[in-house]
Amino acid sequence: MFFYLDRQLSDIYYPCMIIIKSPKEIKGIKDASKILSETFEHIKEIIKKGITTKELDIKIEQFIRNHNAVPAFKGYQGFPASSCISVNEVVIHGIPGNKIIEEGDLVGIDIGVQYKGFFSDAAYTFGIGKLTEEKNKLTKITQKALLKAIKEIKSNNRIGNISHIVQETAENAGFNVVRDFVGHGVGKKLHEDPPIPNFGKPDVGPRLKDGMIIAVEPMINAGSHEVKILQDGWTVVTRDGKPSAHFEHTILVSGKNPEILTKSSLYENF
Repeated sequence: MFFYLDRQLSDIYYPCMIIIKSPKEIKGIKDASKILSETFEHIKEIIKKGITTKELDIKIEQFIRNHNAVPAFKGYQGFPASSCISVNEVVIHGIPGNKIIEEGDLVGIDIGVQYKGFFSDAAYTFGIGKLTEEKNKLTKITQKALLKAIKEIKSNNRIGNISHIVQETAENAGFNVVRDFVGHGVGKKLHEDPPIPNFGKPDVGPRLKDGMIIAVEPMINAGSHEVKILQDGWTVVTRDGKPSAHFEHTILVSGKNPEILTKSSLYENF
């Protein structure tokens, strides 16, 4: 779950705080991230065609609470579920319900965990069964964009370099990044400064500092970058009905070697 971008590109990097976590805070965020990583490993075992998104959400909440943690999204600004489950043309913020997951679906699952006052945030797009060539390429490119972005997360590098590499990776493959929503800082709150756009110019924006923790989350559409919000006030879909993919990690800035706190066996090449 992420910031809505309510400003022009030139204003993305409003005067924002650079929040450095203490060792104690980093430990707490790592603990929350471990539970979140385990949650995604659990989802890998239970997601299948025939299950409804509501049934999946209930199982996700049960798993998190069984680990003495809290689903961070539930009730956040009124969101009614523990996870965002977004199928095919739904980009983000899909509300779990009676939708049955079917063969060939892309199912983006975005989850936040709060544990002992600390937060972690991650997302993964699952392909159900055999995918179309377009959907298969889209998921691979979106993962690739996240991997390349993480390689830019090093002390003193600028956030614009993260943004630019995501956009470049998507567009070189014939896809487009969502521009209305962006990544963010995370840890002591679910959403913190600075915003982390998925598009923009290199060598601009705030510099990364050791001890920062950020959520980087490419949202890439097979068609146009344009999206719209449905009448429920949450569900974001592609305007052209084309599929979308979303991947996200919570990452610690640590010298030249970023630490992926939500790392799991799901990801290729990580």
